[in-house]
Amino acid sequence: MIHSVFKTICLIALALLLDAGTLFADTAAPATGSNFTISGAFGKLWQETGLYRFLKPKTSSELRHDQMRAALRAAESAISVGKLDTAEDFIDAALQFGASDDAIERLKDMLGDTIKNGLETREIFSDGLGRLIMIVIGLGLIYLAIARKFEPLLLLPIGFGAILTNIPAAGIAEAGLVGQPAGFLYYFYAIGVESGVFPLLIFLGIGAMTDFGPLLANPKTALLGAGAQLGIFTALIGALLMGGLFTLQDAASIGIIGGADGPTAIFLASRLSPHLLGAIAVAAYSYMALVPIIQPPIMRLLTTGKERAIVMRQLRHVSRMEKIIFPLTVLIICIVLLPSATPLIGMFMLGNLMKESCVVERLSDTAQNALINIVTIMLGLAIGSKLAAGQFLTIQTLGILALGLFAFMMGTAGGILLAKLMNLVSREKINPLIGAAGVSAVPMSARVANKVGQEADPHNILLMHAMGPNVAGVIGSAVAAGVLLALCGG
Repeated sequence: MIHSVFKTICLIALALLLDAGTLFADTAAPATGSNFTISGAFGKLWQETGLYRFLKPKTSSELRHDQMRAALRAAESAISVGKLDTAEDFIDAALQFGASDDAIERLKDMLGDTIKNGLETREIFSDGLGRLIMIVIGLGLIYLAIARKFEPLLLLPIGFGAILTNIPAAGIAEAGLVGQPAGFLYYFYAIGVESGVFPLLIFLGIGAMTDFGPLLANPKTALLGAGAQLGIFTALIGALLMGGLFTLQDAASIGIIGGADGPTAIFLASRLSPHLLGAIAVAAYSYMALVPIIQPPIMRLLTTGKERAIVMRQLRHVSRMEKIIFPLTVLIICIVLLPSATPLIGMFMLGNLMKESCVVERLSDTAQNALINIVTIMLGLAIGSKLAAGQFLTIQTLGILALGLFAFMMGTAGGILLAKLMNLVSREKINPLIGAAGVSAVPMSARVANKVGQEADPHNILLMHAMGPNVAGVIGSAVAAGVLLALCGG
């Protein structure tokens, strides 16, 4: 069967090449007046294949030439839009029409406004081998999604988007020049991620799926959700101490990985450090998927067997009225104290209010299912569009992955240690394991806390208790993102 499929594919490829050769023979030669040969047509087709681009990538001078040609075409097209009086106007127009940073530097040199001598190379790989490496990474993400079931809803489209982005000459994620459309992944990113719409719609769906009952039944567990945000700020400080590798905005975007909240990480990175979005998103979702592997050793290290066996009393019943009032109250507090967090908190609470009001079942069902599923597909592909070789294969990416892991571990530890501290002053003991659920990987971290607790006492059910700090962690990471946006966004 495999032989038959392979044979069919080869025949189809040959037919396509013959058709293309016929097309060239019929149209190209008369138009140019040059001597046309079938071998020349096939040679041109060979040079346009992805295999040729992988085996013989463009040299740095050829890449610079392409960038300059695109920049000049873009800037010249801008002349027809309005009069360009100065060199600065010319450069601004080139930027507006999608010229690259390197091309702009060359334009400045040509226009007598030199700032640097030569081009500053920030990429380790930009073509050929780099693209192949990124395609392998994309396949690795798909493997983790399918074979290991690590966050498959995001890692599968992210991995596929990474492959599409690194196909040579296809331009699937590139901005278009004047009169030409951009790649479709470029629109996914510009419309959904750069605008912040996709993360907000994800928050709407998550809110519609969230039950605040455990948090309302035991309000002090909200403190554990706050304690688990420790990783965000420790990672931020760590990024600033890495020898000037990251700016303050970059450090804030990296630190939010410690909240284990993918949409929040994407939202903040798109605002503060869009050039790091791909690495930050992959790190955030990868560590969320690795919760069952990362968190248990930290839980066992920071707690004793006696602490892990603490039994918590059954939660009280929470009325429907309490569940309706809660999202409105949180929204009002957010408006008064931290307006910058309102986009995330507002959509989260809207989704929850639709669920708890029980009067818009159709809207709630759409937010929980159809809407969030559609947005998840496009969000994953948009993130994958930022995994181009030149953007991802850098020293900064390694720093992001290391700092993201550190942030996640510190967030887990922060929740556990705060629970232990609360036990010193509280009459009613809290099982410290539920503090680890303060990171907002809902509901995976709550399940992990329950599993580790049952290792100490098989009859101890911690799942509903852990859901309190778990949903509080979602609010906490959104608040932390609002704080960072307010402090670093200017």
